Amino acid sequence: MNKIFVWSISAALAGFLFGFDTVVISGADKQLQDLWGTSDAFHGSIVMAMALWGTVFGAIFGGIPTNKFGRKNTLLVIGMLYLLSALGSAFANDPITFAVFRFLGGLGVGASTIAAPTYVSEIAPPKDRGRLVSLYQFNIVLGILIAYLSNYLLRDTGAQPWRWMVGVEAIPAFIYIIFVIFIPKSPRWLISKSKNEEAAKILQEINPEADLKQRMLDIQKQSENQITGENIFLKKYRFPLILAFLVAFFNQLSGINAFLYYAPRIFESAGLEANTALLSSIGIGVVNLLFTLLGVFLIDKVGRKQLMFVGSIGYIVSLSLVAAAFFLDWGGLWVPIFLFLFIAAHAIGQGAVIWVFISEIFPNHLRASGQAFGSSTHWVLAAIVPSLVPVLFTTIGPGYVFAFFAFMMVLQLLFVIFMMPETKGKTLEELGEELSLARE
Repeated sequence: MNKIFVWSISAALAGFLFGFDTVVISGADKQLQDLWGTSDAFHGSIVMAMALWGTVFGAIFGGIPTNKFGRKNTLLVIGMLYLLSALGSAFANDPITFAVFRFLGGLGVGASTIAAPTYVSEIAPPKDRGRLVSLYQFNIVLGILIAYLSNYLLRDTGAQPWRWMVGVEAIPAFIYIIFVIFIPKSPRWLISKSKNEEAAKILQEINPEADLKQRMLDIQKQSENQITGENIFLKKYRFPLILAFLVAFFNQLSGINAFLYYAPRIFESAGLEANTALLSSIGIGVVNLLFTLLGVFLIDKVGRKQLMFVGSIGYIVSLSLVAAAFFLDWGGLWVPIFLFLFIAAHAIGQGAVIWVFISEIFPNHLRASGQAFGSSTHWVLAAIVPSLVPVLFTTIGPGYVFAFFAFMMVLQLLFVIFMMPETKGKTLEELGEELSLARE
């Protein structure tokens, strides 16, 4: 188990770089606009948002190298993209060059949401799979917190602190590359490429006590079910496809990314002082980390469905209270308290479950494609929803925005109760059969 944990954490470090890369730009935001004198529109859409579009692109197309060249090789390339992005951004002398290197980092983020959960789900024993795959989400949250802390510590370093802020990511990126070099290839991917001897050695290492011949037969059987040219949009894969779409859809329609991007603005709208930025970043980071840890601990004990149920109730209560606070003009610390409850509900529910669940519900030969579909849905909505928030706050007001998010979480609760299957404790082959072929 120790060996599998080390391999899993090595792959999941892609999540740490994802979290770090996404948030680190917040510390450089104003410095870059002052340095290059760019307009608000150019600064927002090119300098700041280019990494996000790289993420969307990486999520849409990341399944191709993950399938063709393997999970491990794709993870290595992702590490190189992070490293190149960090160094290139740090040494950039104009906004276009900076944006290009940030786009490369975004590609790494998007592709990592496919390759890392897919890899870990394929090496993990069924009883520990949820915990091991959710290490990816834990690393994202840890990366976010460390990026906030790093930006704070480097705020006065050198004549242009922003170069150190974005450049320091090269250190964890280099460490991650070294770790990934030493992990084995996914045995399920090897079998899909008819490299059975190599796959058998890794499966033996993963679980020496299991019946190796039977495990190989089970995986080969599903691999042989593969029809040349099969894709996730065939009728027999409709159910897992709908599940992946709805989990990703509701993840963003909770308003989580809109909140993370605009927390200081939301707090100011509630009548708090502008200096709550520190409270909103460090405080949110700590709450997020603690409840993600709790989710990681519980996911294989109580299951994915139960965590989503608890998270949905937490979403509905917290978002309804935030909406009420705006409608009824509650002052003081009520809005931050309700929003911290919202972050806790997200971390223990959707945050802990999304990448685990999507990585489990597709058959072996379509897992990377299914993961790419779910990730793409997530990232396209992550680009659209936050971009609408400032406009909606101005036109209809924050109360109605949060009331809408609360209503969407009522729909998520109905999805969890009536449609979402429990996947804990089952092999990937069992789930592949149950959720697709059995519904043909």
